[in-house]
Amino acid sequence: MKEDFLHYLWKFQKFHREELYTSSREKVEVIATGQHNGSSGPDFFNAKLRIGGQLWAGNVEIHLKSSDWYVHHHEKDMAYDNVVLHVVWEDDMPVFRKDNSAIPALELKAVVPEGVWRNYTSLLKGSYDFINCEKEIGKVDPFLRDNYLERLFFERLEQKSLAVLQDLESSRNDWEAVFFKNLTKNFGLKVNGESFRSIADSISYNTVRKVRSDLLQLEALLFGQAGLLENTEVPDSYTGELHSEYIYLKKKYQLSGAGVIRPLFHKLRPANFPTLRLSQLANLYVNQGKLFAAAMEAGHIREFYDLFDSTASAYWDRHYVFGKVSGKKRSKNLSGNFIDLLMINTVIPLKFCYARHTGRDANAAILEIMESLKPEKNRVTDRFATTGIKARNAGESQALLQLYNTYCSKNRCLECVIGHHLLKN
Repeated sequence: MKEDFLHYLWKFQKFHREELYTSSREKVEVIATGQHNGSSGPDFFNAKLRIGGQLWAGNVEIHLKSSDWYVHHHEKDMAYDNVVLHVVWEDDMPVFRKDNSAIPALELKAVVPEGVWRNYTSLLKGSYDFINCEKEIGKVDPFLRDNYLERLFFERLEQKSLAVLQDLESSRNDWEAVFFKNLTKNFGLKVNGESFRSIADSISYNTVRKVRSDLLQLEALLFGQAGLLENTEVPDSYTGELHSEYIYLKKKYQLSGAGVIRPLFHKLRPANFPTLRLSQLANLYVNQGKLFAAAMEAGHIREFYDLFDSTASAYWDRHYVFGKVSGKKRSKNLSGNFIDLLMINTVIPLKFCYARHTGRDANAAILEIMESLKPEKNRVTDRFATTGIKARNAGESQALLQLYNTYCSKNRCLECVIGHHLLKN
């Protein structure tokens, strides 16, 4: 048993309330359970209780055993001075405040219905291949499930917004710089995401602003900082021009490659080679003068596809790496699937944060955009599909990722709406 189960019992009052007595046989009436505290300090703040006929207002601490009070050294922590009730599964010893007064203890093991305990053990200790409730989740009421998935989607956006706000603070509220850093990272996808982010971090966005009207300069800047122009042998004129331009830019803007992670080619499909992705990114910024503003204003999926319709420079029609000609000439455009990923991982989180920053509520518009995007396919969404939960759009696939990563994989069933529903029933 974990303390989380006792938190669940107290928060939702899953016990025989008419039979509550302290270990010293004082009647306990719960008027308000208090506010659940997920950080340091007592587990529930500002509870209201009547103990032995006297009304108390204060905090509630929860442990498996009363002796855990001393194991966790609460007797030395002033934050626990206002605890008015010690809720435990087993009361194995008395606990005292600093003034030597005893803290009333409520033992739960005798007042919890057998069905609650049985449901808990069945859910968290059963046999499963993927998640605890894989045999039951597909039977949950679709209305409850769909509403919870919507909540999970915005919970995921809230988490992503923390990183965006950190970028905003470090860039002194320069939204265009934040957008550039995040967009560059996501052009690198999973394999080169951190590498591309390190490239963006190594360049002041003011430098990008100064060169973004010149494609050769912007490509030279990105390729050079990525370490892709270090070869002293120049195989062709295009590579030579980039090399010369980068030497000039490096000196002019005092560029440093310190901290840059070299991008990888290994295990990538040629269409995702860093050479092509950096050229596509450069072309996008050269051709879209006000990319950030346009992305924030766009509301229909077709507008986004038009906005991110970018291709690598003509050199890459016959190349995937510098100096090596490929067999067939072909334009290297951004695919619709790739633009979808940019939407999900860059545009939508920035749109969410920017709307809040400007005092607007864009949740409905964001949800509409996500519902128009195809769901992501990955290991997690594929496994959920085997349980009967198949994502119908990108909003739902993001929600399923949030559900799995934040709750299912960490056995936080008691904090999950679906887990709570299954336990209740």
